[in-house]
Amino acid sequence: MTDALSHVDAEGRPRMVDVGGKHVTRREACAEAQVVFPSAVAETLRAQRLRSAKGAVLDTAVVAGTLAAKRTHELIPFCHPLPIEKIAFEHHWAGADTLRLRCTVAAVAKTGVEMEALVGVQVAAATVYDMCKALSHVIRIEGVAVVAKSGGRDDFDHRGAA
Repeated sequence: MTDALSHVDAEGRPRMVDVGGKHVTRREACAEAQVVFPSAVAETLRAQRLRSAKGAVLDTAVVAGTLAAKRTHELIPFCHPLPIEKIAFEHHWAGADTLRLRCTVAAVAKTGVEMEALVGVQVAAATVYDMCKALSHVIRIEGVAVVAKSGGRDDFDHRGAA
């Protein structure tokens, strides 16, 4: 790990990182978020196969998350536009009241796709909230993190960790 911030120049001003000297490799990152529901809401969603009055909760979340991941460079000032080749979402119930979402993004590029995975999973989680808020406003989004990355420096995979 380096002590220098890559998005700050020698005078302390913000800058976009110059990736011109980096090698092109396949980069992949996975980010996750948990959507925590009140027990009664989780029971209702399970019974309705993750459909709400607004429609198919997960299908809508996947579309929203995909659109967001593709536009990350428009949202985060120093992100490079990337030739994204893959955006995939997974979900599963991680306990009675917690829905775990994961977004995996891949590109063949000179820089990683962690931000795209993070933006994708956060917008997907916010969309789940939006699709379900008529049932409760006590829904929480928690535990947003990059859980795996490969293809660059400092690769890791914490998807099996608790």
